Amino acid sequence: MSATMSEPAFASHSQTIPADISGQMLDLDEDDDLEVFSKNTTLSEASLPTSPSSMLNQYKFEEEEEEGADTKDLFVTVDNPESHITAIETFVTYRVLTKTTRGEFDSSEYEVRRRYQDFFWLRSKLEETQPTLIVPPLPEKFVVKGMVERFHQSFIETRRKALHRFLDRVAEHPILSSSQHVKMFLTAEASELASHKKQGPSFLSRMGETVRAVANSVRGVRNRPDEFTSIQEYVEAFSQKIRNVDNVTHRIAKEQKEYLDELREYAPTYTLWSDLEEELAEPLAGVASCVEHCSKETEEQVNHLSEVLVPALHEYVLCSDTLKAVLRRRDNIQAELEAKNDALATKKVDQEAESSRELASVWAVLINRSPEESRVARQQRQERLAEEILQLKEDIDRLEDHMESANNALRGDWSRWQRNMRRDLRDAFVSTAEKNVDYYEKCLAVWETFLLSQRADGGEETDRDNPP
Repeated sequence: MSATMSEPAFASHSQTIPADISGQMLDLDEDDDLEVFSKNTTLSEASLPTSPSSMLNQYKFEEEEEEGADTKDLFVTVDNPESHITAIETFVTYRVLTKTTRGEFDSSEYEVRRRYQDFFWLRSKLEETQPTLIVPPLPEKFVVKGMVERFHQSFIETRRKALHRFLDRVAEHPILSSSQHVKMFLTAEASELASHKKQGPSFLSRMGETVRAVANSVRGVRNRPDEFTSIQEYVEAFSQKIRNVDNVTHRIAKEQKEYLDELREYAPTYTLWSDLEEELAEPLAGVASCVEHCSKETEEQVNHLSEVLVPALHEYVLCSDTLKAVLRRRDNIQAELEAKNDALATKKVDQEAESSRELASVWAVLINRSPEESRVARQQRQERLAEEILQLKEDIDRLEDHMESANNALRGDWSRWQRNMRRDLRDAFVSTAEKNVDYYEKCLAVWETFLLSQRADGGEETDRDNPP
């Protein structure tokens, strides 16, 4: 059974978006559907160059086997974006196709349409129900200047790839993919999903959770396990390094785009010059041809960098922020547990004090109460303390279970995240290296051909000038 949305669709504009948009972004949180996220890290396998001059031929990069590839039973695809215009808003929806053999699904195939805010809701729910799992990042809420009123095809395609990557990672996750919220997202009609999204804790309840989390964060933890301290130190260092590399890569991409623009103006200049210099016409035309060929190769290299390395790096910049948030949530649980243990110790001291008859007798004399009144008041305080201690013990037992579960979840997901990160970044680096070698070899071949032609022509002229 498939569910579809019956909203009118309008064709998106197909004007090409600039390859580099890093200097044209502004924050626009009001509209969740206008964001740019060129973070598609899906890398196609490319064979190493076979040129003898390539250093890469000396190395073999073994591909890691996809864990659980043979047992994967949930496949999702995000495609076919459509623009929708209503009286109050303009937004984009995406088709989400699902194929599965899982028994909890009523059908093996589903088709629904979802907009960005639906993806955002799903991610929020996954973080809420699994606070110490590493939920994949979503596109950032940015919009390109000058394009607020019009959705360009390349703009929407960039976002689609990012949303597909997010949902594909969720579907591959052994715990996140089993969430009822994921099932609802993949299968429900639009009206059913809208109704389901309204369910959940009230605003005051969420506010209380936020206040408690802030208090725990301020309080901090005293005895964090060494393994999580090591993870935190690693994440801080990783975050700094990946951000630096990401920033430099964006600058390089921008500079290469500017270099490409210069090349496009360079070749015609030589062509026009050749019309004025009869004796230099042939070499000038040759240079123009070489520059034109190199310009095409440079365009491919710039596109490859923007589509492979830049998104891979920036996705893990966002992942580093997610990791920091996960570690904070884990620490908040421990901080609350420590606070409960401190409160329990204090209550036990109070209980022992109340049990002292000598202190109670002195207190009764000081306030001029009869022995009977003093006994009743003391008994009431002891009963109240006993109830508070019992409640604290129950809270501590619950938090200890929660703490153990959170630690185990984070341990397993941390190992999984590291494997994926190393695989994704290695693939991006190798693909970029291969493309660079291919680019320089092609440009080298173009200029070498030009040199050979000029040397041959030079030899012929020498023979003519020096007859036997």
